[in-house]
Amino acid sequence: MTTPVLRSGSLRRRTIVAVVALVALLLVVLAVVVDVALGARLRGQIEDRLRDRAAATASLVGTVDDADLAERLSDQGLAVRIDGAGGESIVAGPSPEQLREAPPGPGGPGAGGPGDRSTPQAAPSSSVQVVASEVSGDDQLVTLRSTLSDGSVLTLTASAVGVGETLAQVRWIMAVASVGVLVLAAGAVTLVVRRSLRPLDRVSEVARAIGAGERGRRLRPTRADTEIGRVATALDDMLDDVVGAEQTAREAEQRLRAFLSDAAHELRTPVAGIRAAADTLVRADLDGPERELLAAHVAREAGRASRLVDDLLMMARVDRGLELQRVEVDLRTLVDAEARRVPLVHPSVRLRTTSPEGAVMARVDVDRLAQVVANLVENAARATDGTGRIDLALEERAHRAVISVTDDGPGVPVAERERIFDRLVRLDTARASAAGVGLGLPIARGIARAHGGDVRCTAAGDRGARFEIDLPLAAD
Repeated sequence: MTTPVLRSGSLRRRTIVAVVALVALLLVVLAVVVDVALGARLRGQIEDRLRDRAAATASLVGTVDDADLAERLSDQGLAVRIDGAGGESIVAGPSPEQLREAPPGPGGPGAGGPGDRSTPQAAPSSSVQVVASEVSGDDQLVTLRSTLSDGSVLTLTASAVGVGETLAQVRWIMAVASVGVLVLAAGAVTLVVRRSLRPLDRVSEVARAIGAGERGRRLRPTRADTEIGRVATALDDMLDDVVGAEQTAREAEQRLRAFLSDAAHELRTPVAGIRAAADTLVRADLDGPERELLAAHVAREAGRASRLVDDLLMMARVDRGLELQRVEVDLRTLVDAEARRVPLVHPSVRLRTTSPEGAVMARVDVDRLAQVVANLVENAARATDGTGRIDLALEERAHRAVISVTDDGPGVPVAERERIFDRLVRLDTARASAAGVGLGLPIARGIARAHGGDVRCTAAGDRGARFEIDLPLAAD
């Protein structure tokens, strides 16, 4: 499986380039729009001017001589052609080629408007009107061909070179202004992006500090609802998890070392006893009671070592995950079976059992759960020196089954009620006894939790200890 690679290009550079490119694109679009709109507007003004002249000329036809009329129009910088209905033609003013080469300058004849002194004025008495008009031309000329109602055709041509020059000037202005805007935009975006990305430098600084050993450093963003705030919050959470996992790993390593040390210590005692007794049996010429005493000692210490090894193996299975053989069973049968066993192994113990009248059904591994109950009863018997009182009770509590074992022994201090479930932990009062190595309760809790329950040590009143096995009931 290929590991994805994080693209680590400069975010600052990419942001600046992207913003400047976007601004440049917008400026180009703006320049194109201005160029097209302004060009169309200027050409439209020339066309409107030609239409005004054509309308004024139509109103003067018949009242003013055609030659005089053409001369007046040509004085405004227009190329004029009047084709009469009878076939005669009158041409006045500059030719279209001359208009392309030398358009009229400001103040010249072409600068006058409809109200100029030389502009033809409409005559109300004339009945000649413009019947149709057609505009044509190119980038340098605009031509209006108008057909009058008397059959004559009026052709007016105006120079549009000034439009191109104006647009060229506007383009230069837009280009210079765009360059200035891009420079200012690049500088402003650089400052804004640098300031906006400054928290990322803070993230890098804290990450390096944590890598150098300052595990307590955190970002703690002022706002967690922003992009950088969410990144900082996620990084803080990740660091908390990493530091917590590191601490947990260290504590687990310490517990493992302590466990191995205690296990080695517990095994060393019976092994040393077996070795000493075996050496004596081999080297010394013993007979009779002394030989039998040493042989019994070897057997006793071997049994002790075997129990410890079995407990260690069981603890390893609990850690790895027990494979339970679950069956649905009435928990009262387990309690009754343990009640019948106790008088056989502890005849001096005063046992009292309590169970509900109805069945208490649960899906459990019968052998494993019986081992847990027997373990707790054995601990209670050991705490009372085999002569005390033990209460073994079964009850239903909040849709859960609870098996409790209560004794009248010395009890368990409040501060020790959770620690006794650690491995190879025994209370000071129990260390004087050779029985038990401190694995029974961890094994019992592991088996109970594998069933979805737990084992707890709770208060038992003024004297004694109470252990409860909490289990889920079987589904109806």
